[in-house]
Amino acid sequence: MKKFLYLLCLCYFIMFIMNVNLSAQENPGRVRFEITFPSSVHPEPITGRVYVMISRNDRREPRFQIGRTGVPFFGVDVERLRPGQPAVIDETVLGSPVESLKDIPPGDYYVQGFINIYTEFHRSDGYVVWLHNDQWEGQRWRISPGNIYSDVMKVHLDSKKGYVIKIEAENVIPPVKVPPDTKWVKRIKFQSKLLTKFWGRPIYLGATILLPKGYDENPALYYPVDYIQGHFSLRAPYGFTTEKPEPGNRWAMRGYEFYKSWISDKFPRMILVTFQHPCPYFDDSYAVNSANCGPYGDAIMTELIPYIEKNFRIIRKPYARILEGGSTGGWESLALQIFHPDFFGGCFSYCPDPVDFRDVEAVNIYKDKNAYYREYEWRRVVTPNCRRPDGSLILTSKQRNYFELVCGTKGRSGEQWDIWMAVFGPVGEDGYTKPLFNKVTGEIDPSVAQYWKEHYDLRYYLEKNWSTIGPKLIGKLHIFTGDMDTYYLNNAVHMLQDFMEQTQNPHYTGFFWYAPRKPHCWAGPFTPAERIKFFATHIAKNTPPDIGTPWWRY
Repeated sequence: MKKFLYLLCLCYFIMFIMNVNLSAQENPGRVRFEITFPSSVHPEPITGRVYVMISRNDRREPRFQIGRTGVPFFGVDVERLRPGQPAVIDETVLGSPVESLKDIPPGDYYVQGFINIYTEFHRSDGYVVWLHNDQWEGQRWRISPGNIYSDVMKVHLDSKKGYVIKIEAENVIPPVKVPPDTKWVKRIKFQSKLLTKFWGRPIYLGATILLPKGYDENPALYYPVDYIQGHFSLRAPYGFTTEKPEPGNRWAMRGYEFYKSWISDKFPRMILVTFQHPCPYFDDSYAVNSANCGPYGDAIMTELIPYIEKNFRIIRKPYARILEGGSTGGWESLALQIFHPDFFGGCFSYCPDPVDFRDVEAVNIYKDKNAYYREYEWRRVVTPNCRRPDGSLILTSKQRNYFELVCGTKGRSGEQWDIWMAVFGPVGEDGYTKPLFNKVTGEIDPSVAQYWKEHYDLRYYLEKNWSTIGPKLIGKLHIFTGDMDTYYLNNAVHMLQDFMEQTQNPHYTGFFWYAPRKPHCWAGPFTPAERIKFFATHIAKNTPPDIGTPWWRY
């Protein structure tokens, strides 16, 4: 009897082991991260987005290693996540550049959790939306004050065996430290009435001003101004610095060399200004009115510029106001000049964002059916997004947009395509941006493409309104770009030039300079100091003869 019972138990045990092994093969275990935060760092529930970043090295924190071609990371939206309540990131959550945790090879990794906190906005158009509220860091959520991150952990990951990694985010990013004013550099910041009304919360505008030599010693003298457009930065224009940097710091050395030119006796005297106008979707508003972002164009033209010109001795005449900028700033400088042709006296645009929407980073939004690939009969070809100067591909359109989708849903990534959709596109039914294309499938919405065209396609706007604004733009449009622009932006510039060369009544071809084999952000063959001299010459040339140029040097 005992022998029978022993054999029976042995059979049951063998069957149990077989079932366990079979179950392990069918479901090798959970693969998940659980990210929490303690009440000591944030006592209230959080609505926002939670991430985990994974790196093979710890040379920098993983949060600083993610990017369009960076290390893997994964993100998930949370609503009213309580202290101690875990946000779960598992194999079903989309990642970039690795789409699933299941695809992370077995090995030892450095991981970090992060929580991006959203703010509730009650907009004047009646919509209530949750977005990241800029804290004067320029919509860079990885360094935004108040956001929470964990210490870096070293862990072993093996999706075949399964794992559950618990991470507590208990570090809070401190407030931004604004550099103090100096003799040369002044900073302003004020609450915009127009933007605050639209967003239902305080929204701020700012500027950084570089003053010329002799500004304080010559209180009766007024100067022309260079309004420099570009991404959010609290640095002085052109990186101006009076301190000689350590050897090898190339960018700081450029700023120091510019300082030496700026204070020289024979250098033209001007005022340089950079704008700060981050919006809840991006570090920059694109300086136009927008259904999703609000009346930033009006705020800049009726609040920011008048404030600057009231508080600093600027010649308040069109000939004395010029615009320049590269990339985002390149588009903005053109848009401000084109939409306000009587106010500004010249635009110098470098590698501008798409000025013709027939080519938006290799996507023809009017003819293409999908932003991720094109179909030619039986063949499907992926749409590129960025390249090296030799033409080799760095990233596809799908890869680029999946990176943005991991950063944030509903257009909240703070990245390039999402801000274009926010600025150029209409509002969706939920109050967020109505996307130009489905971020998962790439399918383009023709109605949204038409909205982009009628409101923000600069080439189309010029073509439609040339008889009215053409005469006001003669001599004012100057565009520089590399002919191997990293993001294919030179293609749209060529399209704009094709139109300009065919203009009539008046005929004005503009000024276009293409540099062979140069990538994105090529800004002409000039040093910063040479550029300012070029601008000063342009302004002097257009100064009315009865005024003279006492600002040139003294």
